Amino acid sequence: MAATPAGPEREATADRLLASSLRTSYDPTVEIDWAAPHVPGAYWLPPHRSSLYGTRLWDGMTEEQRVTLTRHEVASAASAGVWFETILMQMLIRHYYDADPTSRHAQYALTEVADECRHSVMFGRLIEAMGCPVYRAGRWDQALGRFLKTTATGPQMYAAILIAEEVLDAFQREIMADESLQPLIRMVSRIHVVEEARHVRFAREEVARQVAAAGPVAMAYARLLIGRAAYSISNRLVHPAAYAAVGIPPGVGRAAARANPHWRATLRWSAARVYDHLASLDLVAGPGRALWRRAGLI
Repeated sequence: MAATPAGPEREATADRLLASSLRTSYDPTVEIDWAAPHVPGAYWLPPHRSSLYGTRLWDGMTEEQRVTLTRHEVASAASAGVWFETILMQMLIRHYYDADPTSRHAQYALTEVADECRHSVMFGRLIEAMGCPVYRAGRWDQALGRFLKTTATGPQMYAAILIAEEVLDAFQREIMADESLQPLIRMVSRIHVVEEARHVRFAREEVARQVAAAGPVAMAYARLLIGRAAYSISNRLVHPAAYAAVGIPPGVGRAAARANPHWRATLRWSAARVYDHLASLDLVAGPGRALWRRAGLI
């Protein structure tokens, strides 16, 4: 599919984002002290954002186990971040393939790819520094990722980008402001929030343009694929294997999290902004809306 020509408003947005990229871009391999010792007893995630907070399993843990669980939950989210950013980069490169390389819009798409390359390195270094495994996507999510990166265009491409970016952004904004948490995760979150703000602006404007150009059949397909992407992103935040790090069988931990009203409230909180935006564009309806609900995001 040929790229939509870059109009004056599209170019003006891209020009502002390119200027912002020059002012505030970071190299995490330089900006972060990866060798710094971790603060004993400090959480990696606000305790009330843990998937098991408020459950009997949480009440039965020692303080050390609770800290350990949040460390592995962060590693799981970082693993999901690397997975989705790899998909995102490939979608943007496909978008760029048909674009005018002299346009600021195309140049910003490449700039975002460069940002995401650094973010993926940063998340990989974070997982390594925490001493956690990489929590990889399951078979069905891997298949969805391959499908998205190969075929996604139009509203579903930019909506999927927004869901992943804004859900993680909600957690990271809270993390970076919480001085009780580990300094390492606060710094990683700060860098990601600053640079992702540009990506969110780019995707929000682009999804609105794509919706305006889409017909009824394309919109129906987009709603379904967006709902499946929302379900996959929510489901990937905490890998069941993360619970094994504190001696909880993965299936038991996953079931407790799904039934946990605190965690379900956290999921809705994390998705509230992106849900409102996509719903206002008529991208959350029909079978796709049922997938949002099944994901616990609404």
